[in-house]
Amino acid sequence: MKPGPEDTPTTLNNLVTSEVPDSAAGLTAVTTALRRVLRAMPARRAARVLFNLNQKDGVDCPGCAWPDPDHRSALGEYCENGAKAIAEEATSSVADPALFRMHSVEELARLDDYTLGQMGRLTSPMILRQGETHYHPLSWDEAFGIIAEKLKSLEDPNEAVFYTSGRTSNEAAFLYQLFVRIFGTNNLPDCSNMCHESSGAALSETVGIGKGSVTLEDFYESEVVIVAGQNPGTNHPRMLSALEKAKENGATIISVNPLNEAGLSRFKNPQKAKGIIGRGTRLADIYVQLRINGDVPFVKALLKTLITRDRQDPGSVLDHDFIQKSTTGYETLTKHLDECSIDLLCEDAGVSLETVERVSDVLEKSEKIICCWAMGLTQHVNAVDNIREYVNLLLVKGSIGKPGAGTCPVRGHSNVQGDRTVGIWEKIPDHTVDFIRDVVGIDPPLETGYDTVNAIRAMADGNVRVFFAMGGNFVSATPDTSNTADGLRKCDLTVHVSTKLNRSHLVAGKSAMILPCLARSDVDMTGGKKQFVTVENSMGRVHRSSGVVPPVSDQLLSEPEIVARLASRTLPDPKSVKWMDVVTDYDRIRDMIEKCVPGFDSYNERVREPGGFYLPNPAREGRFDTSSGKAVFSINSYHHAPGLSNELMMMTIRSHDQFNTTIYGFDDRYRGIKGERRVILMNPEDAAERSLSARDVVDIESNYDGVKRVARNFQVVYYDIPQSCVATYFPEANVLIPLDHVAHTSNTPASKLVRVSINRVE
Repeated sequence: MKPGPEDTPTTLNNLVTSEVPDSAAGLTAVTTALRRVLRAMPARRAARVLFNLNQKDGVDCPGCAWPDPDHRSALGEYCENGAKAIAEEATSSVADPALFRMHSVEELARLDDYTLGQMGRLTSPMILRQGETHYHPLSWDEAFGIIAEKLKSLEDPNEAVFYTSGRTSNEAAFLYQLFVRIFGTNNLPDCSNMCHESSGAALSETVGIGKGSVTLEDFYESEVVIVAGQNPGTNHPRMLSALEKAKENGATIISVNPLNEAGLSRFKNPQKAKGIIGRGTRLADIYVQLRINGDVPFVKALLKTLITRDRQDPGSVLDHDFIQKSTTGYETLTKHLDECSIDLLCEDAGVSLETVERVSDVLEKSEKIICCWAMGLTQHVNAVDNIREYVNLLLVKGSIGKPGAGTCPVRGHSNVQGDRTVGIWEKIPDHTVDFIRDVVGIDPPLETGYDTVNAIRAMADGNVRVFFAMGGNFVSATPDTSNTADGLRKCDLTVHVSTKLNRSHLVAGKSAMILPCLARSDVDMTGGKKQFVTVENSMGRVHRSSGVVPPVSDQLLSEPEIVARLASRTLPDPKSVKWMDVVTDYDRIRDMIEKCVPGFDSYNERVREPGGFYLPNPAREGRFDTSSGKAVFSINSYHHAPGLSNELMMMTIRSHDQFNTTIYGFDDRYRGIKGERRVILMNPEDAAERSLSARDVVDIESNYDGVKRVARNFQVVYYDIPQSCVATYFPEANVLIPLDHVAHTSNTPASKLVRVSINRVE
């Protein structure tokens, strides 16, 4: 039996807790960042990377998708966690073939995720053949030959699944989806399926485009910024600078979150004197600490209050001109809200009526309102409802399609939005169908492929023989970890294109392969010339990214070249697409994107302009590409109550020392937790009811449809979290999330509300 996620160490370390700070960033963030970077690489290499990070025509940070300002700091246009991300990526440490000769897969699987990540950059293609215990090196030619032979042997192209992470550039993603569709399948699950798929579904229904409608400049003009289900101090720290500037320009910031996060309390900007020697800037004026998944009843309560006030003085609160001319469904919404009890809505949200009135006081006087959100809204069974309800709030105020107002889903990975734009999707867009028919000369598959959840189901059922991942850490990122691992093991071949070793390489199919690729920070000399790639940020701006440091191995290939070489070995008669020709000059790939994807006119010319260009966004201009041509009000539901009296509502969260499944260390500084990740954050009263004390060791159990799932050895940490709610880090708690526990419409795993019970370990 090959090792799996159950072999991940559960031995507890030395947990240290301290007072939760009331501010983020400052000098501590600077020193922490520099210490991490210098530990990962020599000073000269570090300086070259950092001074080019997020600069125009420099290296796009792999840490998040927050947009870069037009005027960028020469001191450094990055945050603490961006520096940690680039330290992980640009490290000079290597995980070479000698490492794999020394350690079997079973031995590596016993290491924790942090230790695996610290082993360094992969340097050579590696293979784990059926029945063997160790990975061994092989040539690129051998690797492509084995993969191509296996793909061509499939009885049906749908027996293969091709996953994509948000690290992948527009150029690589476009070639990848083109290869997959010419091969004959739309099985293109990606990390969007697990994060902002709910945002895309909700926004497409209501405002006609599955992206946000604001730009960075809109934050500077806004009157109110609502930050819901999001912790920017850890997940998008550069957003704090935008909030600081909004605050300086008079904006009111309202945070809506079960945890009172330090980053939204006070920001010490390390590039300003008051951020170094002063107390910094207070950000959140109002902190709404609701129950997990209390957003829909909270926003309904706001809407009911605002509508009631407007009826007393018509036109004084709501934008009736916008509602009449640009929306549908308002009368249905008001009728629904008239039937709702404000007291029950507040009770269900876990907030006081006074809080609702206070927030309503701010909204009543404002018309330039931005709502931004992240996983705290998108990973629920009613995630689409959560987002549609915030859209309702914007629509009654006419706060979309004007400067300083609109929707802002904040993407966590640096090009997850761009990958979707250029075609990474299990549903083939019409323009891609036309392109493949006209340019390639074949009819592409039209049926919907597997998204992430359905891919796991198909693997578990034995219907997938090849799993190919372009980046990511699939087994750790997905829900129902053991089920996912069992599905991967049933595949004949699993292949991971990666920069560093991770847990997914150790949960292998009958045979497994690791293909090492260039990272964003690496100089890319594909085709004998220096290449650059492009990415799309959270606000729809496409711009360049160009590596600046020498690769750690001459065996690394770029992701576009990996796709091209695999396609040329796998597909018959490649006359219509000259795979190896297009990767000798990435301009040729961008020419193909321009012909295929709307909005990329004069792509090569415009992306060479400093800062790049914005893609078209009708909602930003007040135009709504819905069936009615108007924005749509919606009636939304919510679910949050535990099924049994002893159950609690668990949400998974990131540590400050983490990016997605990459663990930088064991210091969650902004929550006062250090030395251990297997912790469960509990309200002291919930702990007392279960006769638990701080640092007690517990097993966490979820039970859905008669299937019991257990995460073992977690230590109790008392925390300021609403009663009946608990929080744990992912990926450690992902084993508790049932595969069928998903959002309606988007099929996103509902990781932010899992019913659990807690059992003391004696």
